[in-house]
Amino acid sequence: MQYNPYDNVIKTITNAAQVLGLDENDYIAILYPERELKVSFPVKMDDGTLRVFEGYRIQHSSLRGPCKGGVRFHQDVNSDEVKALAAWMSFKCAVVGIPYGGGKGGVKVDTTKLSKDEIERITRRYTSMILPFIGPEKDIPAPDVNTNAEVMGWMMDTYSMMQGYAVPGVVTGKPIEIGGSLGRGEATGRGVMISTREILKKLNIPFSKATVAIQGMGNVGGVSAKLISEQGAVVVAVSDVSGGIYNPEGLDVSDIRKYLSVRGNLLKDYTAPDIKQITNEELLRLPVDVLIPAAMENQLNAGNAGYIQAKVIVEGANGPTTVEADDILKSRGITLVPDILANAGGVVVSYFEWTQNIQALFWGEDEVNERLNRIMVNAIDEVFSLHKEKDITMRTSAYCLALQKIVTAEKLRGIFP
Repeated sequence: MQYNPYDNVIKTITNAAQVLGLDENDYIAILYPERELKVSFPVKMDDGTLRVFEGYRIQHSSLRGPCKGGVRFHQDVNSDEVKALAAWMSFKCAVVGIPYGGGKGGVKVDTTKLSKDEIERITRRYTSMILPFIGPEKDIPAPDVNTNAEVMGWMMDTYSMMQGYAVPGVVTGKPIEIGGSLGRGEATGRGVMISTREILKKLNIPFSKATVAIQGMGNVGGVSAKLISEQGAVVVAVSDVSGGIYNPEGLDVSDIRKYLSVRGNLLKDYTAPDIKQITNEELLRLPVDVLIPAAMENQLNAGNAGYIQAKVIVEGANGPTTVEADDILKSRGITLVPDILANAGGVVVSYFEWTQNIQALFWGEDEVNERLNRIMVNAIDEVFSLHKEKDITMRTSAYCLALQKIVTAEKLRGIFP
């Protein structure tokens, strides 16, 4: 049977509601996205042919503020995935206490088979198709899988051209020169590092001696590896789509990142003394203190959760652990910091970027990082405290805190009409 990620969302929300003792009337509306837009649009390719692409923009909740969430370009994008990602954004924003709801977008496309000009034309046409849905007060896109600051610049320019004036606050994750925020590029990885540091502190595991394995060396995994190693922990394994490398004594993360900046997703070809080539699946099963899945969804599942040897899992990716795997990891006493908390650094600094845009006031990088650290530490404290108090997983704890905030917002606003 095909796995539906939105079923995972519904189960998690329902579980949190039961822990909180909520009546179904309190949360039933939150089980459904507010709006779902599917678009189909033609794009002229470099060879003169026309191709039609499908895209989505889904808004899960605007109860706590404008919807917020990334846009991904990937050949496997589908409605259920985007719905789940939009809902996760609602809870991610709530758990760290920033005044946003959740949204998400995507285009079904394999970017590896396109030129830069083709990607730009797809971006601009997709933006024009979802134009009625987005805006600084309505829904604010950001980068996600296979999109970046340059793509956000194209989206911002397209929206601005349709308005007749520059609207930098319509997207976040833009280049610095057109309204992006200092610190945004490293924000998600920095949040993962902060989450790792804080949870190890609470579990009395010395950060300076902790061994860490990271699946995924993109923006999240690569920055996490860089910052975690700079803070003194020992990164012993990393991987990308091509495979992974392992050295129990530690890896030279700086050299690996320099290599990947030139070679792309070819980590399997990286060589250095005492390095062992491993598969992505082998990385997940290594005997380490911390495992950081920072690749795609459903990497930890019923098939491998029984073999995980890490003491702590910090979810850098969105939805890397299935419901079945969660139950297995809980029964084995493995502490897991959930995605809606661990990788919230990106949306927190996106909020900072949006705030700076609408005020036309800009902060230094130290100020951005200090504010991010304060918000992340406070959120981790809240989630860990409830986890201990009610003897529930940190995922359930995070969802309980987030759900309570969303339900409270709904009650305070009332039901229209």
